[in-house]
Amino acid sequence: MDWREHSGPIGVLTGAGISTDSGIPDFRGPRGVWTKDPIAELLSTYQNYVADPELRVRAWLARRDNPAWQARPNPAHEALVRLAESGREVGIITQNIDRLHQRAGSKTVVEIHGNMFEVVCVDCEFETTMRATLDRVAAGEPDPACPACGGILKAATIMFGQQLDPGSIRAAVEIAESSAIFVAVGTSLQVEPAASMCAVAVDAGARLVIVNAEPTPYDEYASEIVRDPIGDALPRLVDEILAV
Repeated sequence: MDWREHSGPIGVLTGAGISTDSGIPDFRGPRGVWTKDPIAELLSTYQNYVADPELRVRAWLARRDNPAWQARPNPAHEALVRLAESGREVGIITQNIDRLHQRAGSKTVVEIHGNMFEVVCVDCEFETTMRATLDRVAAGEPDPACPACGGILKAATIMFGQQLDPGSIRAAVEIAESSAIFVAVGTSLQVEPAASMCAVAVDAGARLVIVNAEPTPYDEYASEIVRDPIGDALPRLVDEILAV
């Protein structure tokens, strides 16, 4: 049976590649942020961030200039909304922090790496918005401290070296385990535990489809691999699913 013919819930794991058509560069691709500037990867490492005030100053400027502020959902994000609106149960697990899935209209989205629009303190339970904190940066605080305890503030993203939120991981596993079809889109499948959601889905009986320009460690388990540009490929795959 062709994978498109499988009824039941559809799980989707998305990485940076789904947002490149929205003007947000990926990380490990040929033109990725870390490929072009390896030092930028330090901004995503928790231990470095906490230890180095100069790195935090650079991080706040990077947050201010993040292209996600101006980005809009692209046809790939919109295709997943269309799939859900057709009546299929669609659960999205995203490694992205840009909230483009939600802005496109997707309802079930698990952000396993957090999001860039909120700010948390590393020492207490203080939370605020990124916009409010960037206003402090603009007013002359290059590394704004927590107003509640004086601790270090950071985006509500999961950095390398930080523990993932157990609730988000449980929700992601539930999506993967319940999927009849599991589609990995725009992700190198090199970062765990996100990548292992493919194995969870396959072990539970799902058909795996990978849409990514470069080979991944999970290609051998896929029912189909698509190398075409995501903005074209994902809408086409959704059309094919809906045509069955």
